[in-house]
Amino acid sequence: MKSNVLLQAAEVSLRDGDKVLLDTIDLSIKKREIVTIIGPNGAGKTTLLNLLLGLRKPSSGQVHRHNNCRIGYMPQKIQLNPLLPLNVEHFLSLVDTRSSTLKADINTALTRTGVADLINTDMTRLSGGEVQRVLLARALLRKPNLLVLDEPVQGVDLKGQDQLYKLISEIRDELGCGVLMVSHDLHLVMASTDNVICLNQHICCHGHPESVSNHPAYIELFGNSISHVAAYTHHHDHDHNLHGEVCEATFEEKE
Repeated sequence: MKSNVLLQAAEVSLRDGDKVLLDTIDLSIKKREIVTIIGPNGAGKTTLLNLLLGLRKPSSGQVHRHNNCRIGYMPQKIQLNPLLPLNVEHFLSLVDTRSSTLKADINTALTRTGVADLINTDMTRLSGGEVQRVLLARALLRKPNLLVLDEPVQGVDLKGQDQLYKLISEIRDELGCGVLMVSHDLHLVMASTDNVICLNQHICCHGHPESVSNHPAYIELFGNSISHVAAYTHHHDHDHNLHGEVCEATFEEKE
């Protein structure tokens, strides 16, 4: 495995009896590279992440991780008991039970993801976008050189999705880490990813986002949606912060 490769899958397959869940997957993630896995529901995206993380074993093939690979994982969603009081600081302090997570580190991670003011807020009171930013901060606490993000914009509105993808790109640039993430929407990640893998139990196509969006296998799965999808915009004299509160507009929107 090359020195700049953090993680690599070689001919990885997974079967459940006679059912093929994943078939002969080859991929690699390099330092400073953002790789996005897209595919329809049931395509095996999260299953593939579980294999790459070592949470499941493949039926055949191998997953190789560089000796110095430190993974920060952001799950698609979390289930919290609403009867159990747990604020953001306490939640993040559970990242590694083998050692104490310093409050300074938690503050730094929350500041980087834009939600430092939520440190004492109960987890059950957070909005969808705030939860995702706390989960991203949790992944950063592991000081990763590889971020693995499963649907990082789950439950976030369109504007918040764009902000999160830009934040992920900025973190990649700052840390020099690799990023592997799962997304349903190629049009939203096109500006924030280097390579795309289109998955439907097997790799249908892969490459630069623009080439994938025009690939016959992608069009067969999703239709020619890229040219027809545009982000919703509207004109107004105010903006909204991360918590949905009205504040003065910070940019001028254009059609």
